[in-house]
Amino acid sequence: MKKALIVGGANGIGLAIATELACRPECEKVYIVDKATVPEEYRNPKFEEYVFDLTSDDYSLFDQFLDCDTLMITAGFGRLALFRDIPEETITQSFQVNTLPTLRILKRFYPKLESTEDFYCGVMVSIAGFMTSPFFSVYAATKAALKVFIESVNVELLKAGTSNRILNVSPGSIQGTSFTKGKTDLAKIGGLAQDIIAHLERKEDLFIPQYEEVYHQVLERYHADFRAEGIHSYDYKVQSGRVKV
Repeated sequence: MKKALIVGGANGIGLAIATELACRPECEKVYIVDKATVPEEYRNPKFEEYVFDLTSDDYSLFDQFLDCDTLMITAGFGRLALFRDIPEETITQSFQVNTLPTLRILKRFYPKLESTEDFYCGVMVSIAGFMTSPFFSVYAATKAALKVFIESVNVELLKAGTSNRILNVSPGSIQGTSFTKGKTDLAKIGGLAQDIIAHLERKEDLFIPQYEEVYHQVLERYHADFRAEGIHSYDYKVQSGRVKV
């Protein structure tokens, strides 16, 4: 991993991955594309930043990064709310940020994915894309679309004869990120960033953090009765105080 492009790398898990890669002697450059800039305390001499709004129509900016051997897309947003309370413009913006950019960027990098040369690629999806997610209906929809897209393209890559894959990283809630308007704390998420990089290097196609500890049982309950698990998820979020009905 000599040259990496992190889309959404100015904060949260994207910044943590960028920082971990920059610490490696073999890494020459980490390009960060984000609408925000990296906080002063987290800047690194190997970082090269580009300010870009993913809702833009023109994606030609990404053509200059085609010499990268690593691509990680971490940009996205969501908030807990009932569907009735979500403005229509938020629905559109959610897909414009969470879903469509991944497809558009990967389209530009597809020749590298299909190549016989090593190319390490990952996308932050979400466990919400795997199951019923009340209070996260729109966010979950944007992530479910990514899940099926990644699975489908990975089969195409397999049939093309390349070992390169797109890694679907699907965590639950991550402490230490700015996803829910919090502050990035690299000390809390550095370990997860290292794990993600390890799965990227092995060219795996799916990584669900805390799968054995938490999500294996959750997904089993979901597949057994998605309605009951949806009700359980709804009640859990209300009881936790994270949402108000």
